[in-house]
Amino acid sequence: MRWLASIILLIATTAFAAEGSTLLHPLFQDHAVLQRDRAVAVWGTTQPGAEVAVAIADQSATTRASADGTWKVSLPAMPAGGPYEMSVSVAGRVAQTVRDVLVGDVWLCSGQSNMEMAVRQVSNAGTEIADAHNDRIRLFTVQRASSAQPLRTFSDPVSWQAVTSDTIREFSAACYFFGRELQRVQGVPQGLIHSSWGGSIIQAWTSAEALRKLPGYDAPLQLLALHAQSPQRAEQQWHDITVDWWRQHIASDWSVPTLDDAAWPTIRPVDFWEKSTIPEFEDFDGLAWYRATVNLTAQQAREGATLLLGPIDDMDTTWVNGQRVGGLEGWDTPREYALAKGVLKPGRNVIAVAVLDSGGGGGMWGLPSQRVLRLGSGATIPLDGEWHYRIAGTLAQTGAPPHAPWMTAIGTTTLYNAMIAPLAGYSLRGAAWYQGESNTMEAEEYARLLPTMMQDWRNAFGQDLPFLVVQLAGFGAATSVPGDSTWAALREVQRRVVDADGHAALATAIDIGDRYDIHPTNKQEVGRRLALAARHLVFGENVVASGPAATAAKRAGEKVIVDFANVAGGLVVIGGNRPAGFELCDTKRQCRFVDASVQGDHVALDAAGIADAAVVRYAWAKSPVCNLYNTTHLPALPFELPVQ
Repeated sequence: MRWLASIILLIATTAFAAEGSTLLHPLFQDHAVLQRDRAVAVWGTTQPGAEVAVAIADQSATTRASADGTWKVSLPAMPAGGPYEMSVSVAGRVAQTVRDVLVGDVWLCSGQSNMEMAVRQVSNAGTEIADAHNDRIRLFTVQRASSAQPLRTFSDPVSWQAVTSDTIREFSAACYFFGRELQRVQGVPQGLIHSSWGGSIIQAWTSAEALRKLPGYDAPLQLLALHAQSPQRAEQQWHDITVDWWRQHIASDWSVPTLDDAAWPTIRPVDFWEKSTIPEFEDFDGLAWYRATVNLTAQQAREGATLLLGPIDDMDTTWVNGQRVGGLEGWDTPREYALAKGVLKPGRNVIAVAVLDSGGGGGMWGLPSQRVLRLGSGATIPLDGEWHYRIAGTLAQTGAPPHAPWMTAIGTTTLYNAMIAPLAGYSLRGAAWYQGESNTMEAEEYARLLPTMMQDWRNAFGQDLPFLVVQLAGFGAATSVPGDSTWAALREVQRRVVDADGHAALATAIDIGDRYDIHPTNKQEVGRRLALAARHLVFGENVVASGPAATAAKRAGEKVIVDFANVAGGLVVIGGNRPAGFELCDTKRQCRFVDASVQGDHVALDAAGIADAAVVRYAWAKSPVCNLYNTTHLPALPFELPVQ
């Protein structure tokens, strides 16, 4: 019988070898990069109870598969080098070989669209792509995917690829320029893992286990679990929640057909409302209404119909003749709502759409041909002309809307489960995080979520993972008067969380943004600043990794003196002899711009006439003017500090 058991095991081993990636987790493929100077975990799946051995260079490790067939070994630390072959043996026979493996530094780059933005979209893209040939930098992209439960492996095929003009085109630009700079300076192979989703919120990148530790997340997590069991029941509960939110935050009488909207201004929604040239939409995030009318014959009204509105950024609730016919969330999701019989009437029919934009572009947009009323007969009535509109309130007034917990990029744990969990355990040097635009309306909540997510990932990867955080770039309309800014508030949260963390660094992009584009194209400088942060934080190099950082503000007679660190050779004012963008706020939070002057490593603010100056702010706007730097050409970090 012993010989029969051997034959069975041999057959099983051959089968797993044929499947290839079944034996080894898909992370371990040809051209992979393993982390240098620390133990490297390698894992996969095989026959339950089978003995598995992994060997690379002069290192090896052996284990036995568990009852469910999973196995994991830990290879001893290796110095940078390669290429090597890594072999996996089952029951003494080589079952899989991975070739061209390098040992170097591995980085995880994640976030939303500014991390996702591809090399082909950046400044000087043609030259960057043409010059991209570097076998010592390897790229690994996790395709967009979401899941209600943590996944062991990826939803789509993945691969490691060396940098070439072809492979770099669609890869994350910020991640690539970051790795390229480190490879140039460190001289060791770089493995860049990119896992991002445009428009995503931080809640989607955080595990359920971590979110349960924060108040307020039990309900969405329970609803997410229900959705996995019964989507219909979960969606009905969510419908009730959203309807209740809309009732609390909109003027419901604006949906009624008897409303006289003749005095409302008009808009032709062919693009985001920020691009409409309408001044009140220039930098608007919040709630607005669209209304249009359709005249139908009695026959047309009897046919029933489907209302198609094209994409709406971000959320809508839609009424026809005062009856709610639907509502969706998703900035690029075309709306298509079936109208029950009896909704349409002979004569005048009123379509009312309440639209909530939570950041970036907003409103009804897309091709005009996408907006039609499709009758039951198949005939269509175009809705591509002008619509009446009216603004109901800013996002600051409505507050952040709730998100369906299963909604991909704006769900709860969905991206962690599908795009981070399959990576968990892979040995990394650190993580680069560029996200926050989609959370600007909840800075206080972000102050809880960012450190929670950072610790969550550290737990997942089994190490005190260094985090390199990109502080949000400037974007949006300039302002000539001080005021509250949700973007500035979130930047301040990023600064404070990083300062409080012993293994994090901040790379600001405040001065390299684009007032008219939320996706600035100078990702080369973002990558360079991330590399500076890594060189200082991770490798302990004696480099200036940040611009001037305010440390304290003190009253001195009719002046307020702001102390700065990271001044390098001194504070430098660009384009003038005085730094711009400093504000003093009194105890009632009334703020005003004040004159400032550089005095050595300090900035002196004119506080004459502000006896109760309580707070000093710098670059406190969505798109501020920044002209204070250090001698290494790095900008001063935006901040808010109490006056002592």
